[in-house]
Amino acid sequence: MNDGLKTLLDICKRAIIPISAGVLGLIALFVGWVWVAVGLGLVVALGVYDAFQSHWTITHNYPVAGRIRWLGYDLRPYLHSYIVEDDLGGTPFSLAARRLVHARAEGKTDTQPFGTERNTDEDTYHWVGHSIAPATNPEKSPRVDVGSDQCKQPYSASVLNISAMSFGALSANAVRALNFGAKKGGFYHDTGEGGLSPYHLEHGGDIVWELGSGYFGARDKDGNFDSAKFAETAQRDEVKMTEIKLSQGAKPGHGGLLPAAKVTEEIARIRQVPAHQDCLSPRGHSAFSTPIEMLEFAARMRELSGGKPVGLKLCIGQPHEPFAIMKAIIKTGIHPDFIVVDGGEGGTGAAPLELSDWVGMPLSEGLILMRNALVGAGVKSQVRLAASGKVYSGMGLARSMAQGADWCNAARAFMFSVGCIQAQRCHMGTCPTGVTSQDPARQRGLVPEVQGERAARFHEKTVDALMEITASAGFEHPSALEPHHLMHRNGPEKALPMDQVHPFLPEGALLDAPEDTIYADFWRAAQAESFRPAIDLARARAS
Repeated sequence: MNDGLKTLLDICKRAIIPISAGVLGLIALFVGWVWVAVGLGLVVALGVYDAFQSHWTITHNYPVAGRIRWLGYDLRPYLHSYIVEDDLGGTPFSLAARRLVHARAEGKTDTQPFGTERNTDEDTYHWVGHSIAPATNPEKSPRVDVGSDQCKQPYSASVLNISAMSFGALSANAVRALNFGAKKGGFYHDTGEGGLSPYHLEHGGDIVWELGSGYFGARDKDGNFDSAKFAETAQRDEVKMTEIKLSQGAKPGHGGLLPAAKVTEEIARIRQVPAHQDCLSPRGHSAFSTPIEMLEFAARMRELSGGKPVGLKLCIGQPHEPFAIMKAIIKTGIHPDFIVVDGGEGGTGAAPLELSDWVGMPLSEGLILMRNALVGAGVKSQVRLAASGKVYSGMGLARSMAQGADWCNAARAFMFSVGCIQAQRCHMGTCPTGVTSQDPARQRGLVPEVQGERAARFHEKTVDALMEITASAGFEHPSALEPHHLMHRNGPEKALPMDQVHPFLPEGALLDAPEDTIYADFWRAAQAESFRPAIDLARARAS
């Protein structure tokens, strides 16, 4: 900074008080000092009200000043396209997406005036084909039964649930709010790999306990899986299903390290690790290393839980690996009860930029590949399929279900519903709404019972939107949606059903005639005994 600029800044700083006094003096000249005093008194009163109210997190934490954001938020539809971006251009979530979630969470209207703002001529545009004979009585709260013939305690899941987010990544109050919403709305709450905390249990919402490579909450002193600890927690009534996390969309194959400074006594107790020491989540699992061993581990988890459904959660990477899982299912006869596919566009509190940007298959492609693996191998009737990755709307649910998903999970959308404003300070501990901050002063603005109601409303309204789409297509349950109901523009003058844009295998195709499918090389490379390919794929194609 040059000397002239420093001098100018110093002058401005010294001038703030006299300028402010001058402004107040001018106002008083026209309206009188009494009215200035009244105005200042009203501002003080508003600040006191903001500090003690519990409905809005921003103004609770930042009295009066937080309302400036509201002014910008309300004026932005009229100004932001000339200054920053349009409604649909923001990332990771557009302004339109955030407004939709907030409107539904608040119970406000989510209708659209004056037609769509989307460019229906662009090559990526897609839509659901409606029917001349729409359904007159669609289900109000559609459910999905989860549990193979090897499961003793099947679970009835909502078509929309809270995706995996750990305590530690989220604040205690955010976890409380989400579980409150799950209980009230009748949907499940995935713990994330950080373990089952007391905050997940306070309101009695259904829990899916996720177990990652760190086995937090079910590990011995060396970090290996502890079956006795696992059984004790997995058999709790609140835990409805368990889930093996293989990878996640935002940072597949990364693992993670929670630095010693962040491993508080509370975090250490929940994760069952030493306090104030680095907490490692390895890249891969130590309990298994092959597809067969993974299924045997899943069967063991199901038995230890008392026969509750057990599933796998992964972001698809190398295409032969889902087929290796299918071959292991066929060889062992062990069925995971469900598989959750996470898209590469999924989010996390913090991830290496290159992994977020360039590693991991996007949700649509990964979901279709896993659907084809299950159907082609003839095991889809036993294994439910779920989708997770930037889902926030009824159309997102409908699109994923038409592509093969039985239900969807959402993480960031539910964060928005309890107050997140996409400040993108999750990794810094300075989240202004207290959703991802462990700072008690920031968390105080997030009142679980108030924000939990918002989460439940968001869920209800979004499922309602899904059922509006389902009914318009002529069906009473979204499970009836098929790829051909999803139309996709394929050029400036051409549109095709999704099953003509992407391949969708018929039942048993990989068993009957794998060489006739586009997956022939991947199926031949897959082996139940290893995740490594049995052949060199490049050489196989060349030959």
